[in-house]
Amino acid sequence: MEKYKDLYEFAASAGAFEGYVYHMESVNPDYLPRWVDNLGDKYYTLPYEVRAEIQDFCDGTLGRAVQSLITVLRDKYEVIGKLKKLIQEKILSSPNDFSKQD
Repeated sequence: MEKYKDLYEFAASAGAFEGYVYHMESVNPDYLPRWVDNLGDKYYTLPYEVRAEIQDFCDGTLGRAVQSLITVLRDKYEVIGKLKKLIQEKILSSPNDFSKQD
């Protein structure tokens, strides 16, 4: 049962993060390192089989967040690199890419 709680906490936090950074003209970078570290910690506490099953969705959510952050912070900010490590496939080309993943 714990894996479902962990999955919910990760998914809720990832979705909230994406919403926070989506198309913002400026982001308060003070919040980002701790939030991204917590996302990474939660991601890696999920069992491998759970991560494998949700990875496409994770790639989409975090990929859109990365693209939103790149437009504001450019590609040089440390949290962008940490987020990219959680993405297994290619990073989406736009924060507006909401295409369904198969």
